[in-house]
Amino acid sequence: MTAAVVFRSVSKQYSARLGAPVLALDKVDFQIERGEFFGLLGPNGAGKTSLIQIMAGLSAPTSGHVEVLGERADLNPSLTRRRLGVVPQELVFDPFFTVRETLEIQSGFFGLANNGPWIDECLESLGLADKAQTNLRALSGGMKRRVLVAQALVHRPPVIVLDEPTAGVDIQLRESLWAFIGGLNKKGHTILLTTHYLEEAEALCTRVAFLKKGRLMAVKPTSELLAREGRLEAVFRRILAEDLDPEKA
Repeated sequence: MTAAVVFRSVSKQYSARLGAPVLALDKVDFQIERGEFFGLLGPNGAGKTSLIQIMAGLSAPTSGHVEVLGERADLNPSLTRRRLGVVPQELVFDPFFTVRETLEIQSGFFGLANNGPWIDECLESLGLADKAQTNLRALSGGMKRRVLVAQALVHRPPVIVLDEPTAGVDIQLRESLWAFIGGLNKKGHTILLTTHYLEEAEALCTRVAFLKKGRLMAVKPTSELLAREGRLEAVFRRILAEDLDPEKA
């Protein structure tokens, strides 16, 4: 069976006006299987968001490529974007529309008519039902983040990418979000999560990958790492402290 996502020796170099170019990703090579709940972990500046941007077609790799359900993101960006639902780190929103209007417009981008029942389910599951007619500029930061999640899910993508989705949000949102996303995962959706909350990765992810300075340091089943180390934090600290051979991690 074709993997959900394949990163084939992906490198990304950014030019610099002053000084040497920055190598954000260095031949990153791994794959995520269909139906996995996969964690992409690493410190700030490790290259996690750069990798997601390349997968989503928002940035071109310097070398290598990404495949989403068998299609190369660089050769067929329109199709691969339909297969992805990406929740970005940044709070990006249009202040002129209500929550429901935002989701209806997003549905229109994907040519979805009569998407009301699914929009209702997203609103209810993410605690947005009572805010459906509220303008986005009147929402709190946590509520805006809930809308971003709903936007990413509105076309029911088979692969869902969550880039720090619970950063700075309350416990209630975290619990409702993971209950909803966990249900989608059980229905077969593939989940890729980046998070600095390692307890989330421990509880949710079946496998995790660690990035450091653009290098892939390890890809292991979470259960194996927990059995050996006790906590993912121990693995994280060890990787931060030294350069590891991926085969020895």
